[in-house]
Amino acid sequence: MADCTHDCSTCSSNCSSRDKQSFVKPLHEGAKVKKVIAVASGKGGVGKSLVTSLLAVRAQARGNRVAVLDADITGPSIPKAFGVTTRAYGEEGTIYPVRTKSGMQMMSMNALLEHEDDPVVWRGTLIAGAAVQFWTDVLWEDVDIMFIDMPPGTGDVPLSVFQSIPLSGIVIVTTPQDLVEMIVKKAVNMAKMMNVPVLGLVENMSYFVCPDCGKRHEIFGASKAEALAKEYGIPAVAKLPIDPAAARLADAGRIAEANTDALAEVFFEIEKSREIGDYKV
Repeated sequence: MADCTHDCSTCSSNCSSRDKQSFVKPLHEGAKVKKVIAVASGKGGVGKSLVTSLLAVRAQARGNRVAVLDADITGPSIPKAFGVTTRAYGEEGTIYPVRTKSGMQMMSMNALLEHEDDPVVWRGTLIAGAAVQFWTDVLWEDVDIMFIDMPPGTGDVPLSVFQSIPLSGIVIVTTPQDLVEMIVKKAVNMAKMMNVPVLGLVENMSYFVCPDCGKRHEIFGASKAEALAKEYGIPAVAKLPIDPAAARLADAGRIAEANTDALAEVFFEIEKSREIGDYKV
């Protein structure tokens, strides 16, 4: 490109001069993670944290040692969903993750703040750096699958995560509205630019089942999930309903009790995904 600065760390272009492997950050000494799955969207408010939580719950139910890295530094919600109120601690350059009642490992900015409602008023570079430090400075213990709850958009944090962490794949979250569809395509295209496979598409708030008559209503419009998946060659699709019961469980810190059957097809693709020890550019 004519305006190239030759600083690949600030650029998302997949040009011939890029050596992505050179940007990948090592895990903390003694840490071990086999697979890393990012859950992302080009827009906020579509339910990435819910989908991340449900995928983590399903993974643990299938016998995996699971971790969740909450990369949404300024809007962390993962600890709340799992009812985690303990604070992480560290010593001599090592941060130890907090754990859920079921033993799932977790790191989130809210595990470091004195009060969970304290704001994180930082600029983008600091936020991105913190997300990467959750990868490099935390002593993750024998993790089979790590899920990363990404912030919305395609800016500093998503770019840093894509460049610094060897992702096994990405799951895209969307909702049926036309506006969201357009923005989600940006996230899909970013994954392709960064050579990260898109394993599944989850359409959240896809429909609502009336508790009185049992009729299914598409409140936000007809589903576009299959068409999007076909257009971009995404192998798995899941449709999550508007479910007040799941919302109540998340609010109560009991998301581990939620039903995850709707995510079976997407999780099957996650099980087949590459381990990061086999990571190739």
